Amino acid sequence: DWWGRALWGLGTAAARSPAAWIREEALVAFSRGATRRSPAPHAMAFAGLGAAEVLRRHPAHAAAAALLTDAATAIGGPGHDPRWAWPQQQLTYANAALAEVVIAASQLRHGGPPLDDGLRMLTWLRDVQLLDGRLSVVPAGGWRRGTERPRHDQQPIEVAALADACATAAALTGDPAWETGIRQAVGWFLGDNDVGTAMWDPATGGGYDGLTPHGPNLNQGAESTLALIATLQHARRWS
Repeated sequence: DWWGRALWGLGTAAARSPAAWIREEALVAFSRGATRRSPAPHAMAFAGLGAAEVLRRHPAHAAAAALLTDAATAIGGPGHDPRWAWPQQQLTYANAALAEVVIAASQLRHGGPPLDDGLRMLTWLRDVQLLDGRLSVVPAGGWRRGTERPRHDQQPIEVAALADACATAAALTGDPAWETGIRQAVGWFLGDNDVGTAMWDPATGGGYDGLTPHGPNLNQGAESTLALIATLQHARRWS
């Protein structure tokens, strides 16, 4: 995943940094990395998110366009069974990132996948991760089709990925249902989760690493903290 996440970060910096020199250097580095490919759908999804960021600012960027197309192809479309409308037979981690790439490719690539494919994937994923109106996301161990759905340990990256994808869907469709998904993701961090406990430390600003049956894992890793910050940033826009 390091390659995909690096391209995601570089693409975001190339598109959004307020400093011109950072945008320029990030675009050079992104362009070099975008010539590579990974056999892993998650790595391609993360890289595809970086490519989408670049294309929103540089629509004619050929390497980004090719990478986004290949990422959507590697992920595939939703299954035909409404009980499991997902391309793979198992949900693992940051699942919503896969749906978000398909949605982005439908918007940014001529001849890309139908928008409905990505929205169906995201709708199904959101719905299977709701319990009594609150988020109860797929845990770190994943969930394989045909098996009983496990509940713990839930990770912040899953919640943040869902918030990201819902924000993309909301911006593209204008459907207020996706804003509800963002608020549910924010709520998970603030305590509206299976255990009813906040998933961040107000004293440090750090995000806790996981939600166990007995409460939060009190470690505050970088990934979890970034997931917290990213989700709360969406709240500022969509609240």
